[in-house]
Amino acid sequence: MKKIRNKTSSVPMRGMRDLLPAEVTLRQAVISKIKEVYVSYGFLEIETPIVERSDLLNTGEGGDNEKQTFGIMKRGMSLDNIKNISSTQDIVDGGLRFDLTVPLARYYANNQAQLPTPFKVLQIGSVFRAERPQKGRYRQFTQCDIDIIGDESGLAERELVLATSEALSQVGFTGFTVRINDRRILKGIAEACGYKEEEFEMVFITIDKLDKIGLDGVEKELSEKSSQPEASSKLVCFLRKVSDNIKNNDLFEFLPVEVSEYVVDELKQIMLSVETLSDGEYKIVFDPTLVRGMGYYTGPIFEIEDKDFPSSIAGGGRYDNMIGKYSGKDVPACGFSIGFERIMSLLEERGSSLVCSNIKQVVIYDVQNVSDDYVLAFAKKSRNGNNTVSIQKRRNNTRKQLADLVGLGYSSYCLLDSELDDPEFRPMQ
Repeated sequence: MKKIRNKTSSVPMRGMRDLLPAEVTLRQAVISKIKEVYVSYGFLEIETPIVERSDLLNTGEGGDNEKQTFGIMKRGMSLDNIKNISSTQDIVDGGLRFDLTVPLARYYANNQAQLPTPFKVLQIGSVFRAERPQKGRYRQFTQCDIDIIGDESGLAERELVLATSEALSQVGFTGFTVRINDRRILKGIAEACGYKEEEFEMVFITIDKLDKIGLDGVEKELSEKSSQPEASSKLVCFLRKVSDNIKNNDLFEFLPVEVSEYVVDELKQIMLSVETLSDGEYKIVFDPTLVRGMGYYTGPIFEIEDKDFPSSIAGGGRYDNMIGKYSGKDVPACGFSIGFERIMSLLEERGSSLVCSNIKQVVIYDVQNVSDDYVLAFAKKSRNGNNTVSIQKRRNNTRKQLADLVGLGYSSYCLLDSELDDPEFRPMQ
């Protein structure tokens, strides 16, 4: 064979990856289980484009994710056009979606007349962020979202937390913790400390870094970014009090009087319902330091933590003001997203044996004594909708061939040395 010089690299783009059959099988099994739970709660599946308009992806509400958007250059742009630009927005008119929530808001505004109220929606798909790749963090990854649009009551939060928790339980997670807070509580805390409203988002972003930079780091950042040292001192004092009593089941008692009693009572009712229906499989706790990085949240926010992962494996919250930016009328909305790549990483580390419910069978035949047409007809007859029937030619080392098939999830085989009238499958040894 002629040697090919200057071979093009076969390595995927940095931050992207190839998935082997065993990995895809596990991923599909997990997605199937998650979908099964969500459908049982009445969620309807939709699809949105992976490409959205640039103005949609740069509203300022997507947090740091907006800075990581893969932009798509306008069709027909030339080098001369690029030389004269003042910002990247002058040469792009689209981009790859960085999450599923922003596209959902546009989707609902565009299709509202054809959708039920409330609209309980399920989305599973790829999203893209141009961030620095590292272990467990990719530029293309899958998100699993459920949202309830058109319900302003706490029932939406209850269902989202219960459905997501049940989905995680079904794929093998136990003993996890649901952390819950409310954006209105965060605003009450900031107000009580003396911050002006224009500094609220800066304060929230800084608090959100608490688990990464610690209390000293938060104090240092606040002193650098805030013009109100007294307010920063009060906030650090509050955070220290919370940190010292984090194992206390009633952190509500540390909230300042400026926080609305109505909001607190509403959050307590959500927690009580979830705790009652959790059957002790997981716990829900109030965490006044929980922020969530997206600027579009308006009410309750929540995350799920697993003991074996350093950050959350699911997160979400209420975003009542987003859809109105596209429809001209505010519509209540709330959602919860599973960090699919994170749970897959944990399941793979734990050696999860979760498989799809269909049975995988294989027909192995001797090409000298059995015709292709016979094997094709037998395989077709053996498929009944719930099983996979694959065909392979018999190799010299049949024992190794069967071992390989076991590794691919096949549970039984039929070995054909001749064209029998009624061949049977046998379990893999």
